[in-house]
Amino acid sequence: MQTVKDLTIDEFKAVVGEVIEEKLRELLTDLDPGLPLRPEIEARLRQQLRNPPPDGECVPAAEVADRRGLEW
Repeated sequence: MQTVKDLTIDEFKAVVGEVIEEKLRELLTDLDPGLPLRPEIEARLRQQLRNPPPDGECVPAAEVADRRGLEW
């Protein structure tokens, strides 16, 4: 059985990339496809889009997906 200490840097990067991709898929999957958002959730999301947090970088989801080689 291979352990992390036995991986090359490129193999380790590939493993980390796969884990990140898996987690993003899990987080971004619509668990309730076709169901409408509650009005208060939709309003909050629209507000966040209009006024992004000043202390953090906002990166569009499509750009994040592109960086990871994911289809968006």
